[in-house]
Amino acid sequence: MTISETHKVMLEPTVQIARHPIHPMLVPFPIVCFIGAFITDIVYWQTGEMMWTDISAWLLLVGLIMGVLAGIAGLIDFLGNRLIRSLTPAWPHMLGNLLVLILAFFNNMVHTRDAWTSVVPTGLILSLITVLILPITGWLGWAMVYRHGVGVAR
Repeated sequence: MTISETHKVMLEPTVQIARHPIHPMLVPFPIVCFIGAFITDIVYWQTGEMMWTDISAWLLLVGLIMGVLAGIAGLIDFLGNRLIRSLTPAWPHMLGNLLVLILAFFNNMVHTRDAWTSVVPTGLILSLITVLILPITGWLGWAMVYRHGVGVAR
């Protein structure tokens, strides 16, 4: 086994089921929920129909729950393997996703207000910022998998 092969074998995630890493299995759920909340916020802003703000609030809540679960799995992988921590994209990926969860938490609190103020303008802005951060942290996660081999079975 070469040094490169040894290095890649050691990049296995700590949290896995049947050699499948759990973190990337959970990540799509909060991404879809946060993007969906942004879309329903826009629809509410354009229509004023209360149903859309309720849907946004539920999407944010489910996104937060699944995001925390994905974050716990990712944090265990991050803390459990010093080689993963040493990768250039690892820190900004973790910190960016933490920022997304913090923004989504506050956005969910904003969405508990009544009527128009539950979305416009603060909720809409928080949803937009969250959605703009997601491609950056997603690209960093992609780089960890496809460039550095984190979680890739050999």
